[in-house]
Amino acid sequence: MKKVPYKWIALSCTTLGALFSVLSGSMLMISLPDIMRSLNTSFTVIMWIVMGYMLSLTILVPSIGRVADMFGRKKLYVSGFIIFTLTSLLCGLSKTGEQLLTFRLIQSVGGSLMIANSTAIVTDAFPKNELGKALGINSMVISIASVIGPILGGFLAHLGWRYIFYVNVPVGILGTLWAMIQLKELAKIPRGQKFDWAGTTLFTTGLLLFLTALSFGGFAGWKSLRVILLFAISILIMTAFIYVENNTDQPMLDLRLFKTRILAFAYSSILLNGIARGAVTFLLIFYFQGVKGLDPLRAGVFLTPFALSMMIISPISGSLSDKYGARGLTSLGLLISAFGLLGFIGISSQSSFTELVIWMVIMGVGSGMFNSPNTSEIMGSVPPGRRGIAAGTRTMMNNAGQVISIALSMAIVSSSINIKAIENLFTGRQTASAALAVNEFISGARHAFLISMIITLLASFISYLRGPKPEWSENLKEIKTEEV
Repeated sequence: MKKVPYKWIALSCTTLGALFSVLSGSMLMISLPDIMRSLNTSFTVIMWIVMGYMLSLTILVPSIGRVADMFGRKKLYVSGFIIFTLTSLLCGLSKTGEQLLTFRLIQSVGGSLMIANSTAIVTDAFPKNELGKALGINSMVISIASVIGPILGGFLAHLGWRYIFYVNVPVGILGTLWAMIQLKELAKIPRGQKFDWAGTTLFTTGLLLFLTALSFGGFAGWKSLRVILLFAISILIMTAFIYVENNTDQPMLDLRLFKTRILAFAYSSILLNGIARGAVTFLLIFYFQGVKGLDPLRAGVFLTPFALSMMIISPISGSLSDKYGARGLTSLGLLISAFGLLGFIGISSQSSFTELVIWMVIMGVGSGMFNSPNTSEIMGSVPPGRRGIAAGTRTMMNNAGQVISIALSMAIVSSSINIKAIENLFTGRQTASAALAVNEFISGARHAFLISMIITLLASFISYLRGPKPEWSENLKEIKTEEV
């Protein structure tokens, strides 16, 4: 019997981890109204259950990527699987919204360990001319999880929302054992490495304050003294962080990744795409269950066209990027996504499901065309010793964009409708002013989609500006190509 090449075994391990984490998130999103009713918790806590997880990922992944470059990827990846599995059980046992939020934050540590290492593990295992295809397959599986997640979440919601966490436990045990047995350390670990405690502390504190300010700004108002102070302090801390990183031999976040056009614009387009796309699924869940009155299962079914089209396009675009490069594919993909968002600007309570499906398919095609080539180009533009931090930075930019997206979208919607009306609409509680609340939500959602479309067009332009791949010196301390 012919032995399976290690590259495919590595891909199977990381793909199972991606399936595991994305499936959990997509099942959770569709079940949020049920969780809110069951735990009798506030809409604010529900929002933080979603945003807190992404906020934690944003902060932790770059640091973990740096640790992976120092000590190896396998142990961290396996540890992430173990933590994610245990906290899935604890999430399912939660008695209050605050308990669920706490366990989700701990769970994000496990998610960070898996996410920060999975892309680097694949990049280590595959040759450059096959990397786009490999990452495309990974993206396809993530899309499959996005397709299955809402449907499975809706089905499990009939049994009880806790089962969306319990179902993770057997999958997590399988994934942990498979990764523990099969993964290898391929990248050569350099000696004499030091962890950048000063940079990590400044980065974590500054980013936490900045994203917290964005989140509070959506509910407390942008003119709130507390919000203004949080923004000001976070900017000062991040300025100090940039100074420290530029004067440290072994920085936590390698700012040289932003000194070449190809990486600077690839990362910038990820951030902008995250800001444009992050809240779309959340708004649609709100729309299907709150406005259209669908149960979680049917709402989940109607969310699948986006992920299904992305699943089909991702491996195709990944393979095309191996042959023709990423510049044209990523820019075109973002333009297609912008066209899909243009369609959602006309959304109303009377919009047909056929119309909504068409716009979701268009957005899915655009996202699939952007994600795989962009990731492949980033990972193929850095040497092995920088792949952990490169992958971590990519995830950081994407998650930061998604947190900003949800905060901004809810700020726009809440400017049209008060928080109590949002809670009643989200949980399906009928009130005398239900029709007014629906119209106010629709108005806010249209404005959010318009802003998302404009940001996506900007992301497409920036993505097209990327330049040639950088050449790194042998000691990885200098980039020999022209800087931005």
